[in-house]
Amino acid sequence: MSLGFQRLTRDDVPRIDHLTMAPGQDAFTADPALRLASLAADQHAWAILWAGDAVGFLVIDQGFAATHDFARPGEPGLRSVLIDAARQGEGIGKAAMAGLRGLMAATYPEAESLVLTVNERNPAARAVYLNAGFADTGALWLGGRSGPQHILRLELRTGV
Repeated sequence: MSLGFQRLTRDDVPRIDHLTMAPGQDAFTADPALRLASLAADQHAWAILWAGDAVGFLVIDQGFAATHDFARPGEPGLRSVLIDAARQGEGIGKAAMAGLRGLMAATYPEAESLVLTVNERNPAARAVYLNAGFADTGALWLGGRSGPQHILRLELRTGV
């Protein structure tokens, strides 16, 4: 199957309002339709496409460093990642995270790295991020609504 990403606007809620969370995932991510409807100006929503169908969602937050002191100056954050509950386990999340480097290079070429937080109680997501090249900084962020979160970073440029 083929992976793709498509930038979304608030008008695209109908395109992703079918995406659902598996039980308990609401502790770790936001409802995609609600998140899309409430985007800040410096946040960009993306549909994760699989064979042309919207099967997931993520947000690149260009203002992340302004609200998270562990982020490097100007470093974007990866937020609100979700693969539709009915499509989990098919390798789509792994493919999407592996495809992030291409998305970042094409759309955010000035970014030297990308940072995210993942809840300690979400080891499956953490493993996907680590397998995609994110490195655990060894620090925890304690500001999450569902408990401590690992801080992970993906270096986008060699030598950084």
